Amino acid sequence: MSKERLRVIFSHLHARPELRQDTPGTSQVRQYSYTRDNPRLSPEQREFYEHNGFLLVKNLVPHKLIDGWRDRFLEIVEGQAATTGMITKMKDISMRGVAGVTPERAYNKIQDFVWDESLGIYCTLPQILDYVECFTGPNIMAMHTMLINKPPDVGTKSSRHPMHQDLHYFPFRPADSIVCAWTAMERVDESNGCLFVVPGSHKLSLMQHDYPDWQDGVNKMYHGVRGYDDHPRSLLEMDKGDTVFFHPILLHGSGSNMTQRFRKAISCHYAASECHYIDVRGTTQENIAKEVEEIAKKRGVDGLDFQAIWKYRSRNVRGRPVNL
Repeated sequence: MSKERLRVIFSHLHARPELRQDTPGTSQVRQYSYTRDNPRLSPEQREFYEHNGFLLVKNLVPHKLIDGWRDRFLEIVEGQAATTGMITKMKDISMRGVAGVTPERAYNKIQDFVWDESLGIYCTLPQILDYVECFTGPNIMAMHTMLINKPPDVGTKSSRHPMHQDLHYFPFRPADSIVCAWTAMERVDESNGCLFVVPGSHKLSLMQHDYPDWQDGVNKMYHGVRGYDDHPRSLLEMDKGDTVFFHPILLHGSGSNMTQRFRKAISCHYAASECHYIDVRGTTQENIAKEVEEIAKKRGVDGLDFQAIWKYRSRNVRGRPVNL
């Protein structure tokens, strides 16, 4: 996609939202595309999400719970606690072949803890789900869970995450019924690699994602879009317990952790249970589908396709299951 085409697209994105006038002489009625009628969101919050594709809520998650999840993460990566067997531990590429490092330094992420007795609490928190319902409706599935442990960068910049759209990883639709909740487990700022977003980019389409051409390598499944490295972005600096909700097409990523401390965050992607699975063969998502299936096979989960893997890792957390 040319730079001129990108410029035109983003000039349209940042235009004033359209208003509809139903009949002559009546007041204008706002058309909402990305949020549901729900009193949890103030009019200002709803307008902000509609226009920007994300919403930051301060101090939403209790610190005591966050401290417990930090301890649970350490227990899991240190092998001190039994797990359900679903949890995936992922190593940072900069630690490949390096001996004598602590487990906290070696593992940059754990995934699929939706059924864990401690970490799974995050997916079911009423204060989280009350906001999620504003984007998905009352029937909610927890689809993807992560605790990200961004390590201090060793000079390779492997701790950064390329600009991407989360929908690239998901074989279910519609996108407007999916939302991520991402909670800071400590102070997150530019120095330790906070999230960055391109406001308004949730109005774009899903783009081609590939591994970036980074000199010192990139972590497994850290796919990204091309052509946006120099595009203006907004930093999301957050305090412990702050939670950002964002649309799955919103362009976002995170920078390198240039401090000497770890930067932890916990997140869950939710979807309306009325969503439906799609066949990604022959689409831009085929590369990630094959990669996920290959990884599952190596870990002994053979015979499951991309859709079945997602069904296996999800959980109904509010309302009733429908399709997912």
